[in-house]
Amino acid sequence: MKVEYAAVRQVAFPLTVPYKLSTGDKVVFDPYIVEIQAGGGVGWGECMVSVGYTTESRADSWQALQDMGRRIPGMTLEQARAVVDGHAARLPGVCSAMHGALDMLAGHALLRVRQDEHVPLLAPCQQDDEHALRDEIAQLVEQGFRTLKVKVGFDWRRDLERVQRIQRVAAGRATLRLDANRGYDSADGIRFAARIDPAGIELFEQPCASDDWAGNAAVAERSTVPVMLDESIYGVDDIDRAGAIPNVGYVKLKLKKIGRLDDLRAALDRIRALGMVPVLGDGVSLEIACWMEACVAVAAIDNAGEMNGFLKARERLLENPLRFQDGGILLPAGYHPIVDRAALRGHLVQEQAWHAPR
Repeated sequence: MKVEYAAVRQVAFPLTVPYKLSTGDKVVFDPYIVEIQAGGGVGWGECMVSVGYTTESRADSWQALQDMGRRIPGMTLEQARAVVDGHAARLPGVCSAMHGALDMLAGHALLRVRQDEHVPLLAPCQQDDEHALRDEIAQLVEQGFRTLKVKVGFDWRRDLERVQRIQRVAAGRATLRLDANRGYDSADGIRFAARIDPAGIELFEQPCASDDWAGNAAVAERSTVPVMLDESIYGVDDIDRAGAIPNVGYVKLKLKKIGRLDDLRAALDRIRALGMVPVLGDGVSLEIACWMEACVAVAAIDNAGEMNGFLKARERLLENPLRFQDGGILLPAGYHPIVDRAALRGHLVQEQAWHAPR
């Protein structure tokens, strides 16, 4: 089977409400979307390059997508993979979108939903004052969520006070994941982590900068709850390094950081083999990437997934949207996503396309 057509696009989907991060609020998700056609089938891939989250630049990512898209028409799927692998070390994000489209085209086993599956998700808890928190948490619990993500990494004292308010309001109805998104230096991270009341807290995510391994280790040593590393992790070497740090009990992965579905599954298994708990999911993805990660979660994860970005967008990308039910993604047996081309056109920012030479 040879590639007949390749297209790379960027789309922009406004969010229902701003998504609050220590690095700044997001009001739109604008991922790159890859389409590859071969043998009468179509494969799709997706990746949003978040400025500040990664060293990958948008300019380099878009240029690489165009290079790959231009070169692969006329190639076999394996030849196309080799082209993608040439960019993978420097730009894993957009390469994951290319590999995702190729995996979908090839009918990868991890993407085959053989029976009805339910993948529990977490939800962001974004309100501040206690009255608003009561309404927000009650609504989330009613929707079936049992794990809530609380963003910290701003001012450690105010963060601690807010976490305590949320603990009071949640009152054991939901477990909390605290996420600093690299917002603290080691001193403030320690001040915060050492004062956390562990009641109802699952973990404390990425206190310090991605490359500040010493700082993250120092925070983990003093933290009253296990630390999870996210932004520091890009491959198996990083997973092994995390496994050697006391009280780093969790590692989070995303498809866009690892590349191929098989490599993602292997990396999740490696985390578990080292005695840590793997967590999976990209909270700033639309339905294509969320679907792929949910399929992997069925095989490899036993906690709340973070592939909830599709719930944050005002509109959906698929004709047969991902189904949300009882706090999670419902994957019916045989489910296969179909992209809504009108939605794709309606949210288009830029695109390039190529056909195989005749």
